[in-house]
Amino acid sequence: MTLVKDDLPASAFSDHPQVYEEGFNIKTVIGIVFLGLFMIPGSIYLNLIAGQSLGPAAEWTTIILFIEVARRSFTTLSRQEIYMLYYVAASLTAGVGLALSGGPFAQLIWYQYFVQSPGARAFGIDEQIPSWISPGGDSEAIVLRTLLHGEWLVPILLVAVLHIFNRASAFTLGYGLFRVTADVERLPFPLAPIQAEGATALAESSAGQESWRWRAFSIGAMLGLVFGAFYIGIPAVTGALLAEPITLIPIPFADLTRNTENILPAAAMAVELGLGPVLTGFVLPFWIVVGSAIGALLTVVLNPLLYDLNILRTWSPGMDAIQTTLVNDIDFWMSVRIGTGFAVALIGGWSILAGLRKRKDGKGREGSKGGPASRNATPAGRGDFPFSLILGAFLLLTVGYVVLSWRLVPGFPILFFVFYGFVYTPISSYASARLRAITGADLQFPLIKEATFILSGYKGVDIWFAPIPIFNYGGQAQAFKEVELTGTRFTSVLKAELVMIPVLLVCSLLFWHFVWGLAPIPSQAYPYAQKFWQQQATMQALWYSSTAGSGFESSYLIEALKIPYMIGGAAFGVLAYAVLAAFNLPVMLIFGMIASVGTVPHAFIPQFFGALLGRFYMERKFGRQRWMRYTPVLAAGYACGTGLVGMATVAVALISKTVAPLVY
Repeated sequence: MTLVKDDLPASAFSDHPQVYEEGFNIKTVIGIVFLGLFMIPGSIYLNLIAGQSLGPAAEWTTIILFIEVARRSFTTLSRQEIYMLYYVAASLTAGVGLALSGGPFAQLIWYQYFVQSPGARAFGIDEQIPSWISPGGDSEAIVLRTLLHGEWLVPILLVAVLHIFNRASAFTLGYGLFRVTADVERLPFPLAPIQAEGATALAESSAGQESWRWRAFSIGAMLGLVFGAFYIGIPAVTGALLAEPITLIPIPFADLTRNTENILPAAAMAVELGLGPVLTGFVLPFWIVVGSAIGALLTVVLNPLLYDLNILRTWSPGMDAIQTTLVNDIDFWMSVRIGTGFAVALIGGWSILAGLRKRKDGKGREGSKGGPASRNATPAGRGDFPFSLILGAFLLLTVGYVVLSWRLVPGFPILFFVFYGFVYTPISSYASARLRAITGADLQFPLIKEATFILSGYKGVDIWFAPIPIFNYGGQAQAFKEVELTGTRFTSVLKAELVMIPVLLVCSLLFWHFVWGLAPIPSQAYPYAQKFWQQQATMQALWYSSTAGSGFESSYLIEALKIPYMIGGAAFGVLAYAVLAAFNLPVMLIFGMIASVGTVPHAFIPQFFGALLGRFYMERKFGRQRWMRYTPVLAAGYACGTGLVGMATVAVALISKTVAPLVY
C-alpha cells in the first residue's frame, strides 16, 4: 500500500528494526485475564447467534480500553505493549474449526451435537463414536447439558493436552519457518506490515496524537452498536427471557428458496440482511468480491440446468436453502469444489516453484558479489532462541502426537502418523509459509487425510477423531514477522503463550458450560447454529461413514465423490487462472469464484453491493488511498460495536440463567 502523509514512512518497516523491546509485562497479564473473563463469552454467544467472530472487536476494544486507562493514569503504552495486547486478543478469540470460537472446549459442544445429530444416525455411526471424544447421546451428561460431569473427564483432559501440544507445535515450527523464510531467504511478507502499522498508529494515539483513525473507528462502532441491538441484541435477550426469541431481522439470512423454486428449481436462494457483508465488501480486494458474485450467480444459473439433466436428482420441491445446498453437494458440487481445491494447491505450488527459479536466477546474476555477510545471522536483542532447542522441542511434541494417536487408535498403521508428523506437516507448512511470504495467500492441500483413511482399508470411525499431527503452521511464520516489525522481542510471545494457555482453558470450559446450560445447542436460542450445524454434521457423517464398515460407504460416499466432476473442477480452476494471467487480467477473480461456487449465496449480494459502493462512490469521494485506509478501521469499529452488543447480551443471558431457579 502506498504510504501517504499521516502514515509511517517506509523505513519504519525495514527488515530489522534498530531496537527491540520487551512487550510482555503486568499490563499484558491483566489484558489476558480481561479477555478471558469478558471477551470469550461474548465470542461464544456472537458465534452461535450470528456466526460472526469477535476477533477484531476483542482486539480493538481491549487496546482502546487499555489506552484510555493508561491515559488517565498519566502514562502511555508502547508499540510493543500494544502489539502484545493485539496478539493475545487474536489468540484468545480465534476459532477452533467449523467456525467455532470460544476456546478449545468448543469442540466438546460440537461433538455432543454430532453424536445425536440426524446425520450421524442416518449413516449409522452414532454408536461408533469413541467415548474419549464425547459421551453417548443418551448419557446423563448430555441430557443435563453440563460439561462438569464425570463422563466428560477424559474428553476434557484430551482437549486440554492437545491444546497445549498445538500451541507449542505452532510456536516451535512457526519460529523455525520464520527463520528460514525471513532470515535466510529474505522474503518480503507483504501483509505483515499491516498489523505493525496498526500497532504503531495506536501507540501514537496513546501518546495523545489523535488522528482520523479514531473518527473512522467511532463511526463503525456506532453502526455496529445500533444495528447489533436489532440484529443480535433483541433476539438474544428475548430468547433468554421468553420461550422463543423475537427476531426482527432474519438470522443468519432470509431464505427465499421456496419462493423461487418454480422459476429456479434446485437453486438455493438467500440474502443476508446484515451490514457485515457490506463492510466486508469494502475491505476485500475488489476482484475477489466480483469473482465471488460471479461464482454465486453461476451456481444459481447452473443448478436448474443440472436439475433438468438429472444430475441434481436428490433435490425435491419444498427444501430450504440449507437442505438444497446439502443434497446438491452430494450430487455434484462437493466433487467440483474438491477439484477446485486441488487447482488452488497446484497454482500455489507453481507460484512457489516460480519464486524459487527467480531466486536461483538472481543468485546466478549476482555471481561473486554476494549478499549479506551471513544470511543466518540474527539481529541483536531480538530475543531469538537456539535453533537446535526449537527443533528438538518440535520433534518431541510430534512424538507425543504420534504416540497419543497410536494409543487411541491402535489398529491404524502407525507409519501414517509418523509420515504426517515428521514429513507432511513440515513440508506443507513450509510451502504455505513461503507462499504467504511472497503473495500473502495461504496454501492448502485438500483431502490428504481423507484419502489416507479411505485407502488404508481401516474400519472404524475413531480414526476421524484421533489427534493426528497433520497441520499447517505457515501462518505462524507471518505472525513472527509481525512481531519483528513492531520491534518486540520474541521472548515476549513465549511469556504470553505461557500465561494464555491456562487462562483460556479455564475460561473456555466454564463459559461453554454456562452457555450450553442456557439452552440446547443448537436450538432456536442460537439461530446460526440451528441453521448450519445440521448441514455440517451431515457432511461430516458422510465422510466418516466411509470407514465405518456398515455398508453405507458403498452407497453414499462413492456416489458423492465423482472423479469426472473433480477433474473438471481442477481443470476449470487451472485453465481459468492461466487464461486470466495470459491476458494480464485480475487473477484474483478465479479465487473468488472458487470460494463461492456451489454454496448458499446469502452474503455475496451485499458484499458485491459494498464493493461497488466503495469502488465507484467512496473512492471518488475520499480518494482511493484514503478510502483504502479507512475501510479496515471502519470494519473493525463495526465488529467492535456488534461484539459489545454480544457481550452485553451474554451478561443478560447469564444473569437470567442464574436467577431463573430462584423461588420468590
